[in-house]
Amino acid sequence: MRIAIASDHAGFRLKEHLAEWLRGRDALVLEDLGPSDDCSVDYPDFAGALCRSLLAGSADIGILICNSGIGMSISANRYRGIRAALCLYPDMAFWARHHNDANVLVLGGGMTAPFLAREIVKVFLTEEFDGGRHGRRVGKMDSLPGVQGS
Repeated sequence: MRIAIASDHAGFRLKEHLAEWLRGRDALVLEDLGPSDDCSVDYPDFAGALCRSLLAGSADIGILICNSGIGMSISANRYRGIRAALCLYPDMAFWARHHNDANVLVLGGGMTAPFLAREIVKVFLTEEFDGGRHGRRVGKMDSLPGVQGS
């Protein structure tokens, strides 16, 4: 599985923690799209880079982190084909993947402890989409107009 990860300055510490943890797991390829430090940056730039990576096929799953997760969620969901889900608990990650086929996990770096973030990521990476009636609904979401990888 190829994973892309990015954050803004407020999510930088959690991004670094998760990137280090993910690098130690078998069968995962991690692409860290930045930033490289905790100096102030604009989250839409990093959300866009991650979404373009997914849409180009360079990654299978994305993880975005900002302070609350809200800005990254809004930015990522502007891209057609991106289904970004802000998950505060492992159960939310389960349903995001199982029913909504989310391909981007969004975390709030200022709201999620590292141990909880790891649990959320584990669920997000291992759960599979149920398909069926949910596939019809996801198809409707993906047909809505949105930014085309710009």
